[in-house]
Amino acid sequence: MFRLHSRNASTVKPIRVAVAGANGRMGREVVKMLVEDEAFSFVRGVSRSQAGNDVGETIGLGPIGVTFSDSLETALLEDRPDVLVDFTVPEAVKRHTEMALELGVRPVVGTTGLTEQDLTELARLSEEHRVGAVIAPNFALGAVLMMMFAARAAKYFPHVEIIEMHHDQKLDAPSGTALKTAEMIAQNRDEVQQGHPGEKETLEGARGGYRYGFRIHSIRLPGLVAHQEVIFGGPGQTFTLRHDSIHRESFMPGVKLAIQKVMDLDRLVYGLEHLLEE
Repeated sequence: MFRLHSRNASTVKPIRVAVAGANGRMGREVVKMLVEDEAFSFVRGVSRSQAGNDVGETIGLGPIGVTFSDSLETALLEDRPDVLVDFTVPEAVKRHTEMALELGVRPVVGTTGLTEQDLTELARLSEEHRVGAVIAPNFALGAVLMMMFAARAAKYFPHVEIIEMHHDQKLDAPSGTALKTAEMIAQNRDEVQQGHPGEKETLEGARGGYRYGFRIHSIRLPGLVAHQEVIFGGPGQTFTLRHDSIHRESFMPGVKLAIQKVMDLDRLVYGLEHLLEE
């Protein structure tokens, strides 16, 4: 799906990274990871509400000498990062990603809510500028493995439903992880009739959303972070895959991997599974 270019590790300088949404829940974890890892140089955080403030002081690390900018474009033009990490909001992510690609900055995007058309347009822009990009609905390696295993299981268990559970401040439903899981399952099974053909909802929405011939259910509650079950059913048995992120630090190994891998890409990659070694 993508081409890799060899890089000499002994001559590689720290990767310069800017973070859009650096004052958000995920953005703060990304900044902490970048500051603590010598492989990266954190050059700018973007936040309208914190413009001019030291990022480290704002998020509880103490002063680090890097301030917030209220303009993504200014940060990209003046600080010239190699990579832009984006954990913002669905209504801004496409514009941010387009801007980064047009300026030659490699986006690593964890914000969900992009449509299939959005992804197609961004992939075209990435290829046009020959600037790599990674967009992933989930950066937790365990969640990625769950999706990969679910795709394999679908060959043998075509009857399946997904239950995804997130904190009550999540803006999109179903989650990007659930939609990506459904897409991967659909690639390995034909659409089949599930449940009773005469089934009728007596309460609208009780059976969840319909995608690729099966149901996706979304739960939003305080206390949750990010959780998903993929439940397969067959004669006399059920098979359940489940992943739980109980803290946002669970996403950081995947973010680190994506930042490093995107430096060697010249096209857009959707889904962290494509960056894992077989």
